[in-house]
Amino acid sequence: MPMRLKILLPPNIEAAAERDAIPTKIEVSKSDGKTFPPERVSMEELGELNDAGRAAAFALLQWCGGKLGSFLQLRKSQLSQLIATLQGEPSFFWVNQPKSPIDWNVSELIGISEFLLEDKVETSIDTPSAHSNRTREPNTLPVTPEARFEGSPMIIDGSSHYLAIKLPSREHPCYAEIRELLQSYRFKLEPSNRKWWLRDRHQTLNFLGEHWEDLEERYCADFADGFLDRIKNITEARIRTEVVEEKNAYNLTVSVQAGDVSDREISQSLAGGKSYIQAGDRVYLLKKSKLEKLRNLQSSLTEAPDAPLLHRGSYRIPYSRTPKVEDEISELNPNFKPPSTWRARSEALRDLSKLPQPKLSPSLDSTLRPYQKLGVSWLLHLFRNNLGGILADEMGLGKTLQALALVSNLTRESKRQPTLVVCPASLVENWRREAVRFCPELKVRVNHGSNRIRSADAIHDFDLIITSYGTLIRDKKLFSSLDFRCVIADEAQHIKNRRTQNAKAITSLVTKGRFLLTGTPIENSIQDLMSLLDFIMPGGWKPIPNGARGDERKWHERRILDQAAPYILRRRKESVAPELPEKIEQVMYLEMTSEQKKVYELTRQFAEREIAQLEKSGANEGAIRMKTLTQLLRLRQACCDPRLLDDKQVSDSSTKLSSFMELLEEATDGEHRILVFSQFVSLLSILRETLEENGVPYCYIDGATKNRMAQVDRFNEDESIPVFLISLKAGGTGLNLTGADTVVHFDPWWNPAAEAQATDRAHRIGQTKIVTSYKLIVSKSVEEKVLQLQQSKRKLLEDVFEASEAANAKISFSDLRELI
Repeated sequence: MPMRLKILLPPNIEAAAERDAIPTKIEVSKSDGKTFPPERVSMEELGELNDAGRAAAFALLQWCGGKLGSFLQLRKSQLSQLIATLQGEPSFFWVNQPKSPIDWNVSELIGISEFLLEDKVETSIDTPSAHSNRTREPNTLPVTPEARFEGSPMIIDGSSHYLAIKLPSREHPCYAEIRELLQSYRFKLEPSNRKWWLRDRHQTLNFLGEHWEDLEERYCADFADGFLDRIKNITEARIRTEVVEEKNAYNLTVSVQAGDVSDREISQSLAGGKSYIQAGDRVYLLKKSKLEKLRNLQSSLTEAPDAPLLHRGSYRIPYSRTPKVEDEISELNPNFKPPSTWRARSEALRDLSKLPQPKLSPSLDSTLRPYQKLGVSWLLHLFRNNLGGILADEMGLGKTLQALALVSNLTRESKRQPTLVVCPASLVENWRREAVRFCPELKVRVNHGSNRIRSADAIHDFDLIITSYGTLIRDKKLFSSLDFRCVIADEAQHIKNRRTQNAKAITSLVTKGRFLLTGTPIENSIQDLMSLLDFIMPGGWKPIPNGARGDERKWHERRILDQAAPYILRRRKESVAPELPEKIEQVMYLEMTSEQKKVYELTRQFAEREIAQLEKSGANEGAIRMKTLTQLLRLRQACCDPRLLDDKQVSDSSTKLSSFMELLEEATDGEHRILVFSQFVSLLSILRETLEENGVPYCYIDGATKNRMAQVDRFNEDESIPVFLISLKAGGTGLNLTGADTVVHFDPWWNPAAEAQATDRAHRIGQTKIVTSYKLIVSKSVEEKVLQLQQSKRKLLEDVFEASEAANAKISFSDLRELI
């Protein structure tokens, strides 16, 4: 048996993945079948692992801080990386079944992968095929852009009653796939002529109906003389779609058409599960995959997962469903041409860049940021097409201002008709102030407390009425009798329960436009979303049937999410990065201290000797690579602080530490505050001790910190704390630290995206100062060499320092030696 890593995972993987903390046990299985804890296996022995095993081992080595241990806690992203690295390897086990490896499904680990990644919805589009008039270059395979096959091609012979297929030469990139396909249809090999025969008319037509396109385009088959002439009576059935606009909806007819074949004959063929329709001597092919898309479309249109497959059906499509339905129809019929009004409603929602610019007042035009103008355009588009929407931008991105700009635009376009804003009582005054500040042209009335409107006639004198949820309930009778131009509900979580008085009061209002504002994610609860849809799409969606359970309920939940998606606009702060203050990045080159230079040189010489000894001993390349990568890690630690390698060294032996303390003193004098990132927790411990010795207050986060947000709040609220020490992996994302305007990368992280994420803890929405990022680099060391190689050998650096492909054969040994 080859030497392998064993990664043992807990049975409660779903719950552990949800916490993003997966307890994991590591073992090494040697060639004799015995297993050992990794602490008892030398680096040289780990070199006996195959390429994937060495890559995984080096990744684990990094995550364990340089020393491989038996137990560690993995994040979902780390376990996903291991799965990608060890794809297909029998290396993963349940901890309670350590002798039976977990099965693979291609690149996914069964029972594991599904809990690590968000669902990805993939769609495919069938393009109509007409085999009678196809032209292509012979023997050119579209499997990959550069693929070109020059061996013997696949040859098709036969008629509508039988097929005789000669396989291509074994060099064909799809040889195994073709052979497996023929066997699945029960083709029989005739040794005398080396052809695969199918002597069954029904099976022949099913095969051609399902795989004609593959024969032409994927396998690039050649057809024997006379074959196309013998099957000239075989053509392709069509799926036709027709749309007629009605009041507040469209009527869509979807039908299968096969020449002059009767509806009854088409229906019988579909019911029989055939991939063809036969009428006399004419045959019409229809792929099963296309029929499955037709069935899925019909299920979606009827909003029933078990809808039968029909050869013809007519469906009423509310305006609100056109974007989703168009996607589904286009999958079935890429040439679908909806009416112009349909396109006007759905096209801009499918591509927000096609929304027209709003006509804003000069003051709003100069105030709104580009993403806010896009939000106003989106709201206007929905309003003009009798649709509603949910503006769900992250907190702080100006949802109130965008809503006010909508009201201003609507007021300027037509005669006075009031818009109603409903919000929590605590925000009524804020809405009034924002309206006065940004839209002084609006005539605003607050309906709250003792200042409530008593008569319906008084409403029409105003452009904007602002009230609270509680007041709306009390004034429900008055307000439900009025006709508002638009109703905007702020903090939409107040109506997430459809049974509450808040929800009932607001859904009773009469209005053309209905919008919700919320800064909290709304996709966490399907029940919450259903209540919001009651308001923005009255009558435009179908609730989940009361008796739906299990897979049926999941189908309906997915249906509702898909229908709602075009009417939810959520931008994260990253999308407005161009609007943030300037960010300055600076590399600080530092000279080693004499002691540090000595430690570094000894480490480098030791590395070269060990590598040379391994080469002389005849060790395999894997062992040499593993040793090289380990020594590179030690050299990086020597650049940071020699005490990471030799605890007998003194504190002033690190050039980075002394430079950092000077930088800290200068920053403190200038009233700047610093975030310090390092990937070595042991280094952060040294920095903590140094700060404590100098009486400098600080905040701290690493992977073991349990009160992360308490540390964040303390730093953001107490400006007397000048520095925050953060483990890059533990605090590189998810923190808002705009109290700092200086970032120090104590040891460079070679993944630019990870470094940028860390810097953006300070450089984000709410930051009013210029953010300066310093990268501390020791000159004449592995760090400087890496910077020099970043452009020319970026892939090498990713492989080495990200450890995802640390032992990849594409990395030459000379490249590794060059870094040392």
